[in-house]
Formats: sequence, C-alpha cells, structure tokens
Amino acid sequence: MSITRRSLLLGAGTGAVAMLLAACTPEPAPKPTRSIPVPEPTAPSQVPAPAAWARSTWSTDPYSYGAVSYLPAGAEPAQRETLAKPISDRVFFAGEALDPTNPGTVLGAVDSGRGAALDLMSVGAEKERIAVIGAGAAGVVAARMLADSGRAVTIFEARERSGGRILSQSGDDWPIPAQLGAWLITDEQVAALGDRLTTLGENHLELEPATGWSEEGRVDAVDGTAIAQAVEKAQALPSDLPLTEALTRNGADPDDPALMASLAWLAATTGADPARASSWYPPAFASDALTGTTDDLGAFFDAYLDDLEVTLASPVVRVAYDDTGVSLRLGTGEALSFDRVIVTAPIGVLQRQGIEFAPALPFSHRGAIAALASGFIETVWMRFEEPFWDAEEPIWHVVGGDGLIRTWLNLLPATGEPVLVGIVGGPEAEQFAALSDRQSRAAARQSLAFFAPPAEEKG
Repeated sequence: MSITRRSLLLGAGTGAVAMLLAACTPEPAPKPTRSIPVPEPTAPSQVPAPAAWARSTWSTDPYSYGAVSYLPAGAEPAQRETLAKPISDRVFFAGEALDPTNPGTVLGAVDSGRGAALDLMSVGAEKERIAVIGAGAAGVVAARMLADSGRAVTIFEARERSGGRILSQSGDDWPIPAQLGAWLITDEQVAALGDRLTTLGENHLELEPATGWSEEGRVDAVDGTAIAQAVEKAQALPSDLPLTEALTRNGADPDDPALMASLAWLAATTGADPARASSWYPPAFASDALTGTTDDLGAFFDAYLDDLEVTLASPVVRVAYDDTGVSLRLGTGEALSFDRVIVTAPIGVLQRQGIEFAPALPFSHRGAIAALASGFIETVWMRFEEPFWDAEEPIWHVVGGDGLIRTWLNLLPATGEPVLVGIVGGPEAEQFAALSDRQSRAAARQSLAFFAPPAEEKG
C-alpha cells in the first residue's frame, strides 16, 4: 500500500514546472498559533482518576487546525461551491468544507471527493499521473475512483497514518475502539454512505435519551428553542449577525445556564463558535439522539487504499501548476511532477497557508478560503474502574458550573463498561486542546463534578 520517497522519485518526471518549483525560495516558517490562556483546574476528589484515557487535539494539529468547517457571519454557502471549482483543469479541491449539502460531515467529505474525481475524469485522459493530497475520507474516495478508472494515482499524507480527521484507537483499555475524530453520524448519513458503497463499519450504537444535570441534580435537557427564535428574527435583518448577537437582540440572556448549555451542545456537535457563527446560515441544532460507529475505522481506509501508492509522513508544502501539469514540493524539498492534483487539505490548513500555490490561487478561491471558518471539536475518552455516577441516560448536558466540557456520552448502558466520552466544541475546544495532558485530565474530571456524589457519601 505504501512506497518509499526514493522509489517515488525514480518514477517522477522533471518537467518545466518541477524545475521552476525546485528553484523557488525556501519555505517560510509557519505562523505561530494564537496564544490561549491556560487555566490550572483542580479536580474534585470525588471524581476518581480514570483507569484509561485518550483525547484528541485537532485544534492544534498542524495538519488540521480544526475539526470541521462552518459559516461565520457574512459568509455564504455558495463560497463552498466556489472553492470546489477546478483551476485550469489542473488543480482540484475536495473535503467536507466544499460540500454545500452536508458540510462538516463524513458524508460531505465523501461526496466532495467523489465530485472532484468525476470533474477530473471529465477533462483528463486515462493513464494520467494524478496526485491526491490527503488520505482522509475525501482523498481516499477520490483516489479509489481515479485508480479504478485507469489513472496512476499517488496519495501524499502528511501524517504517519491514513484517515485524516477520523481516528480509532483499539486495545484492551476499551470495550470498543476509542473514536477521537468523526464517528457520530445520523441514521440518514449511515444510509447515504451505504448508497455510495462507502460503509464506515457495520456496527453502531444508538445514544438516546438525554438529560440535563446541574448542581441541584437532574434538570431538563437542552433545547434549541431560543436559538431557533433568534435565527428566525435575524433572517429579516439587513445584515448577517453572529449567533450570540442575534440571541441578545432577541432578548435572550447569554449568561443563562440553560442557554449556555444549549450553545455548548451546538458547538460540540458542529464545531461552531456561537460568537462568530452566521445567523442567516446557522449550524444545525442536533437532536438528543446520536448514532456512533463501534468499529475500527482504520479498516475502511485499508480497504480503499488496497493496491494504491501511498506515501505517509510526506507533507506537501507547495503546489505549482501551469498548462503542462503540476508539480509538488514535499517538506523534504523533493519535487515531483504529475498531470493533475486533488487537494483535500482542511480549511484550517489552507487558511494558514500550510500549502503554497504558484501561481497564487484566483481571487475567488482565496476569498472563499478566507470567508469560511474552521470549527473546533475535541473528544476525550475515560474508562473508570467502576461507575461513580447515578445518571443512566446515554447523553448528559452539564447545566451551570464552569467546567470546560458540557457534553458527555455515557457508554455504560451500551457496552457494560464504565466509559464516559466528553465532547467540547468552539473556543472551549481550542482551549482544551492547548492544555497539557495533566491539565486536561484535571479539567475533564472537574467537568464531571455534578455527576459525582458528595464527598461525604463516598464509600
């Protein structure tokens, strides 16, 4: 499934574009990430330390800089389609951020990858040499279609593994693989992926119903009524307002614990920052019913990558293109020539100019990249020696308090094991990802304080 850089170089052409690329100035140093205040949370003693632990850090991952895309105030869905348009029939883009129908989902990534492959096949000839940048869902599906159509495809993946922002960790620590990336999908998306011959595992668990939990105990689960009302009023305004501003204008109290919990749920399921998200094209408020796959999703990629040429740990830092073809420069300085390329880098990477284009992308594409927003979602898995909680529902909403994580999934009913999965989105996810491992463990335990019995009741 993989080849070395040396064997790849022996088969690469040295056209005019490659020579131009090799003569370019050294790659500029990456821009530093924004500094985020890091708290020193203190874990309550009644919440035990987990026996097993795993967490994601997509917000700070240099090959992601975010988990999903969303539309901030002032952006429009058409900008996703603009970014999906090929450039000179040489450079094609794909990824969840480009799909106008199901953005921010695995289904959107798959559909975008399929669309890019079809666009390329409509202008290219068989036997052409095609490069695909990124071995996530969009890149893998596009590469599989192109290879099956007779093209010679090479996939370049910056990480040392395939899968992109889908990541499963299997092992004795977990009753099911710990899913640290995209794994929660709707029943409709499961059926749609099956229709596209793309099955992300055959085993799923259903997570419902939900409960709210405050310092006083059970409260009503969150609902999107206030958000829906604010959005309805905002639709008639002359300009697009950020969602939190639309809520305030509609009379909602941004400090209300129930509303804060609702916005936390919205951020955890969409990655959107309510202070930036569009009220004209708002992120969808999810129902309190989720479906999660329980299979090792690495098998999906292994099946699709079978017999394809894949180079791992090979970030592409520059794409040069002209009428004769394209040339890629890797982080090592190696230059390789191809007829066409599909770029599936996340919107966060494109915004930070993780890949340089020569010549620069058209204004329309640069404008679309700048207009979209990279949303943050982080996931933490914790297995305990025994359950310390009384809540039996699979979905918990934390109402009140100052914990970073306000959405929890209780996997005990489904797996028989005391496993809790925390999901945090928006700015809080970015903050959580910036914590050290010790700090993040303490923050997660602190976020569970409402679900633990008082200290005097222990034992």
